[in-house]
Amino acid sequence: MKKRLPSPEHADTLSLNALRGLVTCLLGRSQQAEARLEKLEAETIQLREENAALRLENTRLKLENQLLRDEIARLKNLPPRPPFRSSGMEKATDTKPDEKPGAKKKPRGPKLDVKRVSRRQVLRADVPSGSRFKGYKSVYVRDLILKAELVHYRRECWVTPDGKTVLAPLPVGITGGYGANLKRLCLMLHAQGQVTMARLTTLLNDIGLDISKRQIVRLLTKDLDGFVAEDAAVLHAGLVSSAYVMVDDTGARHAHANFHTTHIGGEHFTIFRTTKSKSRLNLLSLLRGSYLDYVLNDAAIDYLEERHGGPALAAGLRTVELQHFCNQVPFMEHLGGKGIDIFDRQDIGTLAEAGLWGSIRHHGLVGDMVIVSDDAGQFRVGNHALCWVHGERLLQKLMPATAKEERWVAVVRDLVWRFYKALKAYQLNPSPQSAPAFRKRFDRIFSLRTGYGALDKLLERLHRRKNELLKVLDYPQTPLHTNASENDLRTFVTKRKISGGTMSRDGRVARDTMLGLLMTCQKLKLSFYHYLGDRLGLGGEAIPQLAGLIAAKA
Repeated sequence: MKKRLPSPEHADTLSLNALRGLVTCLLGRSQQAEARLEKLEAETIQLREENAALRLENTRLKLENQLLRDEIARLKNLPPRPPFRSSGMEKATDTKPDEKPGAKKKPRGPKLDVKRVSRRQVLRADVPSGSRFKGYKSVYVRDLILKAELVHYRRECWVTPDGKTVLAPLPVGITGGYGANLKRLCLMLHAQGQVTMARLTTLLNDIGLDISKRQIVRLLTKDLDGFVAEDAAVLHAGLVSSAYVMVDDTGARHAHANFHTTHIGGEHFTIFRTTKSKSRLNLLSLLRGSYLDYVLNDAAIDYLEERHGGPALAAGLRTVELQHFCNQVPFMEHLGGKGIDIFDRQDIGTLAEAGLWGSIRHHGLVGDMVIVSDDAGQFRVGNHALCWVHGERLLQKLMPATAKEERWVAVVRDLVWRFYKALKAYQLNPSPQSAPAFRKRFDRIFSLRTGYGALDKLLERLHRRKNELLKVLDYPQTPLHTNASENDLRTFVTKRKISGGTMSRDGRVARDTMLGLLMTCQKLKLSFYHYLGDRLGLGGEAIPQLAGLIAAKA
């Protein structure tokens, strides 16, 4: 039975023996409490160790689970699901401009098109005699007339005095027994409406037009030389006049093989090119536009030295005068004559890149334009800038194993988000005087050493890319991310998911061309339907050449 201690307020009435007993009892209880405390501390340490082990095990299982998901997707021929959602940095740091008080809002709704009334009709009312007429009440009805039409053209045939036969020409746009209106509808529904050829065939036959799927394929892929030429002119105008371009790529299927579609786009234009490779050599050939030549000039030699081609190799190719080669064959012959092994893939690849870069600069393309990418190696050419969203995404991919590491990741992400928000404010109101402060702040953030190995390596890696991440300080018009490029590519990805791949060269070129012209029209605030009508000779609204509009907006 526990011995009850006397109350403290009566301690002054206790005898010496009672006080000794009280002190002895208190010391015993204190020792017991210390023992229990030591036991709890030991248990706490053990639980912390077990928790850390479980965190590591959980991280390992997450990685293993993601690898298994990717393997299952590969076996099922499905694209791997991204393991992380977007961080939301761009949206969270966005600042909405204050609306001006008292400003009138633009009227909304379909009432904006009442000036384009195509037909007026008076509806009579059945009223009793003696009624008084009070005017009209207007109702605007939007409708669409879609019907199949079979036109019989009887072409006059004459024989001239010299024996030549003269036949009356058909109206513009008729190919293979089908009119330009039908071709415009097919191009618009297939490119803009994402309608497959099979469903397009069914739709047109249901309307009453007798047409086969093979004929629709011809309408969509043949006689598009004018569109292909304008798409090439759009690329040339964009590379000459734009302050920046964004580049990205995605997978594509062509002729039962894996190809790659590269996107090159700016504020006012978009182009797509599907090729077998997605290397830096391929990107430079696309940036060369419609030119096929190779040029060895100062720009090419500087590129060769920068890409570690070797000073001796660059010195052997450097000449006082510019060396121009009409295509790849004389360029390779020249390199062979210089004693270079043209069968060495690595060396010849770098030399070919240098020749392409020399051609690009020789024709005035790219210039001091900023090339913004997601840090893929093939895009690091010229005046390169790095996407902040992709850089910050690497922080999200870290898997800390302890609470301390989690806190450090949260702290660094918060610093990055605040810095990114400040860069966006700088972009809206550039001030060259504040640029040094931004660079110092960047150094403070990315020079941190936290003790978390993976985080420290990532910070060191991003710090090495300082000039590319802070390109906006020298070129304020440069975007901080490649979201616009990914949005453009989403149109192509949707097309790929719905229609699959292509089989012929004409089909591949037609898909890239029409999707590029569609996105360019959208960026220029033009109707793709009216654009097709004007280019196919159907009259209506006149659409200027897209290349001229792009150059004018630069």
